[in-house]
Amino acid sequence: MKNFLKNIIIAFLVFLALASFFAMWQTPIYRPEEISLSEVAKLINQEEVKKIQVEGNDLKIELKNDKPKKAKKEAESSLSESLKNYNIQPEKLAKVEIKIEEKSGLAYWLGNILPFLIPFVFIVIFIYLMSRSVQRQNLRAMMFGQSSARKYEAKGKKRITFRDVAGIREAKEELWEVVEFLKNPKKFIQLGAQIPKGVLLVGPPGTGKTLLAKAVANEADVPFFSISGSEFVEMFVGVGASRVRDLFNKAKRSAPCIVFIDEIDAVGRQRGAGLGGSHDEREQTLNQILTEMDGFEPNTGVIIISATNRPDVLDPALLRPGRFDRRIVLYLPDVKEREEIIKIHSRGKPFSVDLSVKRLALRTPGFSGADLKNLMNEAAILAARRNKKKISMQDCLDSIEKVILGPERKSSVMSEEEKKIAAYHEAGHAVCAHFLPHTDPVQKVSIVSRGFAAGYTLKLPERERHFRAKAEFLDELVVLLAGYTTEEKIFGEVTTGATSDLREATKLARKLVTEYGMSEKLGPMTFGQKEELIFLGREIAEQRDYSEEIAKKIDEEVQYFIGEARKKAEEIIGKNKEKLEKVARALLSDEVLEKEDFEKIVGKKIT
Repeated sequence: MKNFLKNIIIAFLVFLALASFFAMWQTPIYRPEEISLSEVAKLINQEEVKKIQVEGNDLKIELKNDKPKKAKKEAESSLSESLKNYNIQPEKLAKVEIKIEEKSGLAYWLGNILPFLIPFVFIVIFIYLMSRSVQRQNLRAMMFGQSSARKYEAKGKKRITFRDVAGIREAKEELWEVVEFLKNPKKFIQLGAQIPKGVLLVGPPGTGKTLLAKAVANEADVPFFSISGSEFVEMFVGVGASRVRDLFNKAKRSAPCIVFIDEIDAVGRQRGAGLGGSHDEREQTLNQILTEMDGFEPNTGVIIISATNRPDVLDPALLRPGRFDRRIVLYLPDVKEREEIIKIHSRGKPFSVDLSVKRLALRTPGFSGADLKNLMNEAAILAARRNKKKISMQDCLDSIEKVILGPERKSSVMSEEEKKIAAYHEAGHAVCAHFLPHTDPVQKVSIVSRGFAAGYTLKLPERERHFRAKAEFLDELVVLLAGYTTEEKIFGEVTTGATSDLREATKLARKLVTEYGMSEKLGPMTFGQKEELIFLGREIAEQRDYSEEIAKKIDEEVQYFIGEARKKAEEIIGKNKEKLEKVARALLSDEVLEKEDFEKIVGKKIT
């Protein structure tokens, strides 16, 4: 309907422009006054006529001292015969320039036929545009079941290879076999080997699953088809299955090639768990994917690479040998891999001499590759906002805080009383974290609002940690409750500023009991089985596999952990109250304390 109205408007404007043009062409700017033939004779006798132009029976009269006139002569006679009847003096007529012009055939036809031709042409154009619009709609309807997979064949500088993917060494080694098969399949076929039909990339968001799939295609120099799992599913049953068939047909015609299905969990979830039974559109699409992957002949050269961060919800038939029989897990990068990733995303950016890539890598534990790319981009934006020619180390450090906590809320102005509460609250967190043996060193303390936080204490580990002990969790509980305890001890009451700390502390204490098996009373057991209700999206249901008596003991243990952490926080704050006061005063004065300034007040951390 939108295109139809657009075509009508365009056709109308074209017609209006043509009509205006011919109207101007046929209608002169000045229209001469029409006079009779007798008046023409009178003007000739008075010697006021300079020139007469004859076009058929029309006379265009040019006067010496007046505007042009027009007249008509008799059709049966010439101009001279017509003027003789009005007693024109021959010598006066001889002084007038008479020019006779014959009307051209083209001008005649244009003048007579064009007024009828223009509306006809307009009608033809209108019908053509209408039929074209209808054909386009019909074509869309016919293409509804076709795959919307995009085909990439990167060349030149845009070509992504394994060199552009830092870290994930094991994943690249696994995928190099796929590259070798696509380059030289005879090497494997001679030995009777069959390359996996499907490779499933599993990992948290931003770890480089899509980037890795593109790198495989470019290393092998083969076409790369990319599509998202959600693009298969439509409200009409059978459309998704049709698109799957079309995608695999395209892939077979372009073999050897790689088909990349991103977020396959959108269509590959376990069957029979939806409200629509086993016949809904999503399950029909999954059935077609399973059939197509089974239908591949050995070593056809079509390899399916899929990515997901939820392998636990995928249908078992999708993961069995012969389909997605190779699973490659991508983890968050460690400190060395983060260093490599930062170097890649630093290409083409001017940095000052003080930049330390190693220090940035240490400051960003838990960052994915996408997070690090965003970090370097934020640093460049921040440097440009500060009118710098080069990106400094401070720009990068400020960007880390922006990525973790959000931008500074400079418009948020706290009262002096609120500022004092925030200063003591953060000082409590920082002092407890500093004097506990199993906590990370304090890097920065601030009462400048960022995101939803009125202030923050930034702690970062000095080394990569893959396992955590119970003592570390207990010290973390103390740090979380330190702000709450400090407010209560200094001001005699608590505020809502500790709400998020209490929520995190309660969550951590419950995990110690129900998930980590670190409760001495309940022993090495886990409690509660969490299951995802697939048809409700992200809704999580917990199946209680314990009695009411155990539930009561769980609550008691959670309260015990919280209570012990609170006592420990009170003890540390009581012993170091003088240092706490100094840290709070420094925050009220400067608003921000870096690690060096903080350690000048409290001393070096003893581990």
